[in-house]
Amino acid sequence: MSTEEMNIQELESQFSEQERLRRDKLAELKSEGKDPFDVYKVDRTHTSEQVKSNFEDLEGKEVTVAGRIMSKRGQGKVVFSDVHDRDGKIQLFIKIDEVGEEQLKSYKTFDLGDMVEATGEVFKTRTEEISIKVKNFQLICKSLKPLPEKWHGLKDPDLRYRQREVDLITNPEVKDTFIKRSQIIRGIREFLDNRGFLEVETPILSPIAGGAAARPFITHHNTLDIDMYLRIATELYLKRLIVGGFEKVYDMGKNFRNEGMSVRHNPEFTMIELYEAYSDYNDMMEIMENLAAYVCEKVNGTTKVMYQGTEIDFKPPWRRITMVDAVKEYAGIDFNAIASDEEAQAIAKEKHLEFPKPLNTVTKGEVLNALYEEFAEQHMIQPTFVMDYPVEISPLTKKKRGNEMFTERFEGFVFGREICNAYSELNDPIVQRERFEQQAKERELGDDEAYMIDEEFMSALETGMPPTGGLGFGVDRLIMFLTDAPSIRDVLLFPTMKPQTNN
Repeated sequence: MSTEEMNIQELESQFSEQERLRRDKLAELKSEGKDPFDVYKVDRTHTSEQVKSNFEDLEGKEVTVAGRIMSKRGQGKVVFSDVHDRDGKIQLFIKIDEVGEEQLKSYKTFDLGDMVEATGEVFKTRTEEISIKVKNFQLICKSLKPLPEKWHGLKDPDLRYRQREVDLITNPEVKDTFIKRSQIIRGIREFLDNRGFLEVETPILSPIAGGAAARPFITHHNTLDIDMYLRIATELYLKRLIVGGFEKVYDMGKNFRNEGMSVRHNPEFTMIELYEAYSDYNDMMEIMENLAAYVCEKVNGTTKVMYQGTEIDFKPPWRRITMVDAVKEYAGIDFNAIASDEEAQAIAKEKHLEFPKPLNTVTKGEVLNALYEEFAEQHMIQPTFVMDYPVEISPLTKKKRGNEMFTERFEGFVFGREICNAYSELNDPIVQRERFEQQAKERELGDDEAYMIDEEFMSALETGMPPTGGLGFGVDRLIMFLTDAPSIRDVLLFPTMKPQTNN
């Protein structure tokens, strides 16, 4: 026996009984000159929805439909079969008087999951179901793997994410989620385009991982013989475009962060950042709340959604609260009364807060942020802007007017989850360099998410950037709320998964 024959034999030994039967049917079809994989094109005239929505005009007329066989019923001289396409399903009525005994027998041998083209007359059955009285048909693709059992579908989450194509076939509501995802993304672009923003593209590969506090993916450019980073944010490039004279810009695309996976995090995700010259963080709040409300109403017909059993209303204006007030309300600690880093460190120790560096190097502002995350964040259920973040955790942000311990930065929260981040952008190159140098010290102390110094960005800032407002938000997280998806994986067609092994 040749090596090739042995490999084929080994492969076939791994098939289930159903898979072997399907391959035998395919072999028989090929021997009869009816290979379904020899079909190159289908002259479909209508989808299932087009037939149903135009029934009055199409009744009694001939149409051609195509799709996947999802059910077969009946015996003897009649078969009813549901065929699914991109829009839904249509029932085929296959009768011996119309197609002949041999063709009817042939259809009965088709398996669930096979794909067919069918031509026939549009009519209604006695039960008032719009159907196609089939005159002729052909098998256009043979499914060699059986679909999950009809009544249960594909339910295991891990399998659903790994075999998204089967998930889409067997769970129609999943397809609806991704249709809505497309509508949401289109709505975001529509909202910004109508406000005069210009969509641009910025590099995904960069010699500096800048614009956010995150751990990057590292790759190597062979020709240049340098390490490069997959982008963690688009911020610094977009600000350079503001310097160049584009006054309203946005980039919507993939960012990559080499961090953990959870119901809220995927290493590869869709992000949008936008910048508007002559604006501040108050303008960014107005844009964010109106954008979310616009898109929600566009795809759902209302600004309200039910998310995991809780009603969320995106209607502007959203609640606004400072980080200091949030910590006072939910942790019972008034940071206006705390005078020193040492006093804040004592509170951190008492509350068992953890930091990526020695406690005696932690600042008052860093403790405030940690207390917010620990005690207040989960209470931000309705859309809320948490404002005025400590300066030491906001290196790209202008200081708060009237209180230089804080910055004009906010994050938006829904259902206890952050969905956006925005600043009155720092445009003083001298202060920006000081902030970057402090971040470099943080990296030396062990914080590998601290910012790197981007000299090309610094050169642009020294050329002169006008007062600017900037906003970034996770598109996937917004989609989660608008589709009632419990996990970010439910709104990503192909989420990052640990590879399967044969062991």
